[in-house]
Amino acid sequence: MHDLISLADCTREQILGLLDSAADLKQRLKKGDRPPLLAGKTLAMIFEKPSLRTRVTFETGMFQLGGRALMIHSEHERLGTRESIPDVAHNLERWVDGIMARTFSHQAVVDLAEHASIPVINGLTDELHPCQILADALTLREHLGGLDGIKLAWLGDGNNVCSSWCNFAARVPIHLTVCTPPGYEVAAVPFERAQREGEGTVTATHDIAEALEGADAIYTDTWASMGQEEEAAERRRIFAPYQVNEAAMAMAKPDALFMHCLPAHRNEEVTNAVIDGPRSVVYDQAENRLHAQKAVMAALMGDGTNEG
Repeated sequence: MHDLISLADCTREQILGLLDSAADLKQRLKKGDRPPLLAGKTLAMIFEKPSLRTRVTFETGMFQLGGRALMIHSEHERLGTRESIPDVAHNLERWVDGIMARTFSHQAVVDLAEHASIPVINGLTDELHPCQILADALTLREHLGGLDGIKLAWLGDGNNVCSSWCNFAARVPIHLTVCTPPGYEVAAVPFERAQREGEGTVTATHDIAEALEGADAIYTDTWASMGQEEEAAERRRIFAPYQVNEAAMAMAKPDALFMHCLPAHRNEEVTNAVIDGPRSVVYDQAENRLHAQKAVMAALMGDGTNEG
């Protein structure tokens, strides 16, 4: 692996290796062990969108691995506006050891990776969010004991997180059901790839009860993503039947987990009773962003050793 732009670019072995590394780094941190795998190295962080989890976990992760992170771009200016993306890439590769970019345009991150000789990590684009799925998969593995054969039900908008789950399902044999309102389906390319290449099953439906039956976990996200604020009122009306509430949770397995990548619009896509309930693992997911991203940075920017 040179970059992490999409999980579709990874093999099953690479994905599982990252999860193993994340779990190891998490346990070592709890014991007070912070291996300096990235000592003296620097990560440049580019943000076009507001961020809590992405910024704090990448910055903290670099610190814990012995390196440092620099915020070099803000949401006030799109990447490629002040100077071309190739020029940005060629400058940064002379100074830092890796780039993390959180952008609107997916192509902007692709272009960064194409022109930079150093690793580029997709911190989120309008199309994909691979780091989130690694954290989610780590969370599922911790709570369910494994990943093979689990059923994950996606309920809501077929957005960038959902697309990344399809890419994950193309590599790791899970059963993924995507349930959206008509017209809000997940992007065709990752969905069809998962159906074509996945060892599990990947299905789409508009029927909530069908999607949730036998689910080990129910996942939802905000109904209007950043940049879709003008659609929010209309989306609330359309998506209202797809809210994850206690009735929806009762359609899944009795011990089914509730998942959300956050931030959540409480009492819209999920009720307070569910997100604050005993089956919610949303803060475990948030915590695991730190460990999953440390594994990614160590794999891409490290020297291949696992000191200590």
